[in-house]
Amino acid sequence: MLNEIMQSIPQVLIDGLTLGTVYAVIALGYTMVYGILELINFAHGEIFMTGAFIGTAILIVLTGIGWVSALPAIVMLITVLVLTAILTGLLGMGIERVAYRPLRNAPKLIPLITAIGISFLLQDIIRFIAELKKGNYIITGPSLFTDQILIKASSISSIFNDASIKTSFLIVLVTAVIMMIGLDIFVNRTRWGMAMRAVAQDRDTAALMSVNVNKVISLTFFIGSALGGATGVLFAVQYGTIDPYIGFILGLKAFTAAVLGGIGNIRGAMIGGLLLGLLEVFAAANLTLLSGGIFGAEYKDVFAFVILIIVLIFKPEGLLGKPVVEKV
Repeated sequence: MLNEIMQSIPQVLIDGLTLGTVYAVIALGYTMVYGILELINFAHGEIFMTGAFIGTAILIVLTGIGWVSALPAIVMLITVLVLTAILTGLLGMGIERVAYRPLRNAPKLIPLITAIGISFLLQDIIRFIAELKKGNYIITGPSLFTDQILIKASSISSIFNDASIKTSFLIVLVTAVIMMIGLDIFVNRTRWGMAMRAVAQDRDTAALMSVNVNKVISLTFFIGSALGGATGVLFAVQYGTIDPYIGFILGLKAFTAAVLGGIGNIRGAMIGGLLLGLLEVFAAANLTLLSGGIFGAEYKDVFAFVILIIVLIFKPEGLLGKPVVEKV
């Protein structure tokens, strides 16, 4: 059994890193908003989904007018990423202004219920538009990066099988890492990032120190939603087919990743996402073997939520989070 598990490790690492980077970038949106507002923005998964649809729609339009075949694929991807990030960032700002800001001083349960309502609203709006335009809410977009690269893992050791990756894997991985590093630098080394950290630490004191709290919160929603939307494009490029419900389960798993790493901790969200992706793909590849055929790969989703329960029981602050002391 151990030999069979080891044979699959190279492909598990590749697929796990791909999925983990998606979880990590989505988790950043959750953890940024929670760090400042202490709000779990459950609509964030649907912003990711909206980004996937916007990016796919742009690609379909550009394919129709011949630009996709005329320009390098990487140029098209960057163009679509930037446009989608701006649009989903503005969407996030709009949601915050209309749905969350009026409830900022309300009991925490009310904004949470509002976030769930926004989530279902976005799902139905995107489904309605997709069915109106395409006749089906399951959409397959144009393929940009389809070449396969063979990784000769067997040359390292005979216990490993060879692995294959699509060129889109490299694009997704590099782009996601750039976004995560860029966000980390922005939050820790810029004036706006300092303002975000100040508002996260003490909103009232930051306001007394001339920090425009409303602008900081709007910027936080813009950045988190822009990253989520751009990740939706990367997901569509990697996996090809999207539907209005992909954001629900992916959003829950990204939230799990944020809790695993330490909700409110940006670097923790990155680490949590990568760990969760690797664990889930490992489960999908080996669960049948480990359970003697009792459980199949379809039970991999259970892993995410078992991890969430374990973390909440034994280390509720997460891997990199710090215990919060209630102020008396």
